[in-house]
Amino acid sequence: MTDIATLGEFGLIDRLIQDIELMQPSSILGCGDDAAVVSYPQGMQTVVTTDLLLEGVHFDLTYTPLKHLGYKAAVVNFSDVVAMNAKPRQIIVAIGLSSRFGVEQVEELYSGIRTACAAYGVDLVGGDTTASLNGLTISITCIGELEPDRISKRSGAKPTDLICVSGNLGAAYMGLQLLEREKTVFEGMERSEDFQPAFEGKEYLIERQLKPEARIDIIEMLRREQILPTSMIDISDGLSSELLHIAHSSQVGVRIYEDRIPIDYQTALMAEEFNLNVVTAALNGGEDYELLFTAPLALADKLQNLQDIHLIGHVTEASLGCALVTRDQKEITLQAQGWQAYPQR
Repeated sequence: MTDIATLGEFGLIDRLIQDIELMQPSSILGCGDDAAVVSYPQGMQTVVTTDLLLEGVHFDLTYTPLKHLGYKAAVVNFSDVVAMNAKPRQIIVAIGLSSRFGVEQVEELYSGIRTACAAYGVDLVGGDTTASLNGLTISITCIGELEPDRISKRSGAKPTDLICVSGNLGAAYMGLQLLEREKTVFEGMERSEDFQPAFEGKEYLIERQLKPEARIDIIEMLRREQILPTSMIDISDGLSSELLHIAHSSQVGVRIYEDRIPIDYQTALMAEEFNLNVVTAALNGGEDYELLFTAPLALADKLQNLQDIHLIGHVTEASLGCALVTRDQKEITLQAQGWQAYPQR
């Protein structure tokens, strides 16, 4: 392991940003100066988001490879921009490093970030590095663009709108449960014992947790079909939490139906193995980074024919509240039971 001190801050930065080529016409000046310069065409609006990831809070390096962590850290920021119906264009990356990290490990982290940027056509245009007393900290700011009349906020849902979700839900949470289980097994073993995690046949769940994707393909498809969501959000904290965000911002109620929530077969099998309710996992697990959006009722036929889009409910008047309708037609009030940044002590 090469000590970072042998390179120094600027030497490390030079090593991390070498050979970076800008892909976006809007990226005028990238890494290497005091600040990046971007310029969007007249009439476009800028979307900006940031995300902070702390070791021991947001990720566990026991089972998270640094390359996967870098990829995921970038993609979750792309996803926030996509949830506004925008295209991510640039990112700025800042990291805090404790003394246990060497140059090679930082390069591995950046390899994942750069892989994500290449996959989504996003430019890495700047950032910072600093020493840290506690583990690894990653902060990424993502910049995107969109036409002013294409923005999809959380506050646009209206009664009778359809509630739609992309992909399937609960897989990332079940992948996390599997990783945590194998970590517990590993920590309980003697150091001399050979350990092989039991992941065979469950690779999809692991990938959903360690290598999520931003659903830019969904907003591109909606654009082609001339569908503009009335509201939209990405599912990072759990379906229930995100529905309540839309309901609160739009001052509406929601009804979703248990039998319409899309769940992958492997997710269901894993939930059964853990003796967990798979619908609860889909509602509250989070980190799926699928898109939850609303659209006018008149578009029902068109939406039903779109690949990987699922109609799961409808928007109601605020006075009716927010509920899940079970298979036996009972209504259960939705509660935000997913990820909480500040859990009660």
